[in-house]
Amino acid sequence: MLKLMYITNEPDVAMIAENAGVDRIWIDLEVNGKEERQKNLDTVKSKHKISDIAPIKKVLKKANLIVRVNSIYEGSEKEIDEVIEQGAEIVMLPYFKTVEEVEKFIKFVNKRAKVCLLVETPEAVDKIDEILNLDGIDEVHIGLNDLHLGYKMNFMFELLADGTVDKLCEKFKAKNIPYGFGGVSRVGTGTLPAEHIIIEHYRLGSQIVILSRSFCNTQKITDRKEIKKLFDTGVRDIRKTEQEAMKYTKEQFEENRKSVIDEVNQIVDSIKNNN
Repeated sequence: MLKLMYITNEPDVAMIAENAGVDRIWIDLEVNGKEERQKNLDTVKSKHKISDIAPIKKVLKKANLIVRVNSIYEGSEKEIDEVIEQGAEIVMLPYFKTVEEVEKFIKFVNKRAKVCLLVETPEAVDKIDEILNLDGIDEVHIGLNDLHLGYKMNFMFELLADGTVDKLCEKFKAKNIPYGFGGVSRVGTGTLPAEHIIIEHYRLGSQIVILSRSFCNTQKITDRKEIKKLFDTGVRDIRKTEQEAMKYTKEQFEENRKSVIDEVNQIVDSIKNNN
């Protein structure tokens, strides 16, 4: 089954998500440069703090705690030390462009937590073979939001339709490094239907996916009973879709892949026509 990740700094929401079957709770500390990069997109700009880590860690019984730090800067070593001291089990490096940045990150983590790389720049894609030759990488995630902006694309799932995600996944698989990409909303929803994306994860051997803000937006929905219902039904529907995907033949996977390409092309055409 896919490892499901959900971003929250609210302990009660983290408990609800964990009890529904979410595998990882994600604290997001990344702020450096993010607002400027994603200023025209309706994306999550987190206001999480290092002090949020310990309260989340305290309530988790099964789910792992992943923390996205800032891209490498003069304060990276101190920041990474603090998040690990507070309880981060997996530390994620975003928006890197060079082999040297990844080397520094691995050195700063120093085997005290798992190392997760978030590939989200064209420069990182260009150097991915060199990067994957480094020791100490525990997993990789492809960040479709920033990466599609880097390639000046109109829609983040163009990277899935044009084969970029396929090529990267092949490289991760060859190195026997667990990997994932992007996020999903609730089954039956999404500009690109969530169920089609989940099937693509299975076609590509992906093991990790983010539950997007639209899966359960706690800025708009505050009633805890409603949040619990959304998580319980939402995770159940994803798991049901996964059970179906596990039975897919090569022909069925190929049919879904072609459907995704057609849907992405239609979405991109619509975006261009509205601009």
